Amino acid sequence: MLFDTDVLIWVFRGNRKAARSVDATPDRFISIVTYMELVQGARSRQELRRIKDFLSDAAFQVVPLSDSIGHRASIYVEEYGLGTALGVADALIAATAVEHNQPLCTGNHRHYSPIKELATKAFRP
Repeated sequence: MLFDTDVLIWVFRGNRKAARSVDATPDRFISIVTYMELVQGARSRQELRRIKDFLSDAAFQVVPLSDSIGHRASIYVEEYGLGTALGVADALIAATAVEHNQPLCTGNHRHYSPIKELATKAFRP
């Protein structure tokens, strides 16, 4: 399963439901976009180390961008960017999940709902 950034933020905030969701998933993936969002949100070197240690300890695999992910994301932005909450980062995360045949665990289901080929697992804190 590919995890959206918001779910991991809930884990870092101590949300047990988010932690259980991660723990219950044997194969854990994040997009490189999620990784960059987490790093960008770190407020100190210590917090950055905590993020990196968590991802490593939980055996998350970071999925890099590819030409096919970029192409699919650009189509999503063209199709759904106007009139929806789908932004560039969300389009890249969604495209990563679709290209790798992974469901996306997210608390932002509304952002992704227009994308019919994307399987989502809704997370509610």
